[in-house]
Amino acid sequence: MYERNYYFNKEDFKLINEDVFEATKQMEAKTFDMIFADPPYFLSSNGITCSSGKMVSVNKGEWDKQISVQEKHEFNRKWIKECYRLLKDEGTIWISGTLHNIYSIGMALEEEGFKIINNITWQKTNPPPNLACKTFTHSTETVLWARKDIKKAKYKFNYKLMKELNNNKQMKDVWTTSLTKPSEKRFGKHPTQKPLELLEKIILASTNENDLILDPFSGSGTTGIAAKRLNRNYIGIDKEKEYLDISIRRYEEL
Repeated sequence: MYERNYYFNKEDFKLINEDVFEATKQMEAKTFDMIFADPPYFLSSNGITCSSGKMVSVNKGEWDKQISVQEKHEFNRKWIKECYRLLKDEGTIWISGTLHNIYSIGMALEEEGFKIINNITWQKTNPPPNLACKTFTHSTETVLWARKDIKKAKYKFNYKLMKELNNNKQMKDVWTTSLTKPSEKRFGKHPTQKPLELLEKIILASTNENDLILDPFSGSGTTGIAAKRLNRNYIGIDKEKEYLDISIRRYEEL
């Protein structure tokens, strides 16, 4: 399936240290049961933000450097097109984003042959304050859930389990959790790290045990750690060895 050497290679947890497009072109079509992606927001523009109550630079790294709207959309279409190729016809893709990139992603999904199933709003119970005091406090992120726009393909949704997890009531499309807990960052930090609770709910909703999950922007490996805890298989891709090393330390602790 993948001809090059893995950066980390266990039967259920594999990491690739490479550009996403170089890595995925080595993979066979219709391989993955689910894809989760938290792509770059392209926000690093020398501004400021708030982290742990302190004013800090908004810059996250070269991978997040601000680009034009046209470049951003072309990038989103390119990697989403590749995800369409890699995803099984019955599989689904989840993509997390903010107002800075989610509208481009929604359009790119439809342009590349996907149909959006749900627009999940992740409501943060403890968002950082708005330092500029010129807008409302940003307290939500969006997670788009989509399937291939193929009529005969039946995607996986564990409706009964989601209902059970929600006190036997239908689960709504607003999910409320805290920001990533400090205990989940003890092996190192990623600037856009998502909480395990969020990823575990996504994985439980749309996969079964032993399914194969891809994260093309793996970061510190939260998707993979959630997959491991829930007995799923995982492949993560990231260009930054620093974040892959955090992922390995997190995996080895399990």
